Amino acid sequence: MDQFSPATRSWFEASFAEPTAAQREGWPAIAAGRHTLIHAPTGSGKTLAAFLWTIDRLLHEPVPAAKERCRVLYISPLKALAYDIERNLRAPLIGIRNTGQRLGLEHLPDLTTFIRTGDTPADERRRMQRTPPDLLITTPESFYLLLTSQAREVLRSVRWVIVDEVHAVAATKRGSHLSLSLERLEELTPEPPQRIGLSATQRPLEVIGSFLGGGTVAPDGQWTGRDVHIVDVPGDKELDLELVVPVEDMTSVTTRPPVAAGIYDAPPTTPPAGSSVWTAIYPTLLDHIREHRSTIVFANSRRLAERICDELNRLAGEEVARAHHGSVSREQRFEIEERLKRGTLPAVVATSSLELGIDMGAVDLVLQIESPTSVASGLQRVGRAGHQVGAASRAKIFPKYRGDLLVATVVVDRMMERAVESTRLPRSPLDVLAQQIVAMAAKDTLDIDELLAVVRRAAPYADLARAPFEAVLDMLSGRYPSELFAELRPRIDWDRVANTIEGRPGALQLAVQNPGTIPDRGLYTVNLPDGARVG
Repeated sequence: MDQFSPATRSWFEASFAEPTAAQREGWPAIAAGRHTLIHAPTGSGKTLAAFLWTIDRLLHEPVPAAKERCRVLYISPLKALAYDIERNLRAPLIGIRNTGQRLGLEHLPDLTTFIRTGDTPADERRRMQRTPPDLLITTPESFYLLLTSQAREVLRSVRWVIVDEVHAVAATKRGSHLSLSLERLEELTPEPPQRIGLSATQRPLEVIGSFLGGGTVAPDGQWTGRDVHIVDVPGDKELDLELVVPVEDMTSVTTRPPVAAGIYDAPPTTPPAGSSVWTAIYPTLLDHIREHRSTIVFANSRRLAERICDELNRLAGEEVARAHHGSVSREQRFEIEERLKRGTLPAVVATSSLELGIDMGAVDLVLQIESPTSVASGLQRVGRAGHQVGAASRAKIFPKYRGDLLVATVVVDRMMERAVESTRLPRSPLDVLAQQIVAMAAKDTLDIDELLAVVRRAAPYADLARAPFEAVLDMLSGRYPSELFAELRPRIDWDRVANTIEGRPGALQLAVQNPGTIPDRGLYTVNLPDGARVG
């Protein structure tokens, strides 16, 4: 704690017994200005490890001009996690400031935060541009939109970038998209921002570190990445896992839901042939929910989550559960998360929307329906229970059929060994590259050679050859391989003499209307009778 100011040190010592391993090992590297990846289990205090040094600096440095106040950028893969982080930051932001006043120190500034996601109303977005926050919390897609709009001026003063749950995006095109956005940010700022990555369940760490740091290909063909200091804290958190087979004979049941309601009495030892496995699962789930203070039931799809929630409430005769997933409106999600954190909601049935990093201190049990999709995902979901430092994580996994039982057995066994899957970065996804090039060219005239150098700094594109790069430019400028594509309008103009590109009319609108790599499958909205949007 010696690197912190007296106010920060006093607040921390009054709030916590001692620093966690992630904090003890992470703070020296972060304070030294090194790009840092902290790999630690859930509930190990790594989020505070990333934020505390930056907050300490912001509180004790001269307050800059209004347009240069945004110095910390936090990127979360989930909106729910972004809102959770904003709530959790209130304690150190207010606590350190009050501690400084009690110590008789000079007046500390009142630091502000702002959440920029797809849920943020337009008037609040405009307010952020007029009055930038000290700490900006966003998602990869909203980060891309900020870079592709006038709001990018807010980002010019960013000095620290915190990328949470790096493992959740690194192996996907969403991660490749984010890596290019990070390089675009570096082109925008006077000095390269320090990158701090947080990860709970991933291997090999060198791959995650290379994704966080990025790099480039030297003339001799060797890839050279930015130096990233890796803090690896062993995952010694206690796991209490139970694989629950809901019936004695899984060959005599189907996975179809029961035909009629009202058949949820305690299941017989051997259900009638052809009966639904759900008649055995639902009463068991309800019993566990009633025996615990707060429970998260995880399902692998939105449809299944909604169905489980509906049937649990029907069986209980009251509302014991709420559904939480990406299609639930901002207001509904916020209410559900707040009630879950306070322990006033018995259960939430969720998809991966509550899987990552969210601090739900009241949750004491996780129920997983069907095998987790991966070992890493399973560990993340189980970690929602007993999220406090030193607490055990309790979970029960319910397979639905024999094949699911086999998969669940293997996954649970590997979860106990912390044998997570290896991460492999996508290699030069050209569709993501095309999207980012249109966004970049829509705002500026770009030199081709300089653009290629920027792209190659992103780890997924470190070995991108010039030929496929120019092929993307060809396509975007209207040189299509077949007349079948003749109706598609060019998105950029390529001046081959000056070796530059710039966006054509409409390119900017196209770029901001199609952000990210998550497909939009929504065909219609669902609204309550009072007009409130459900999702």
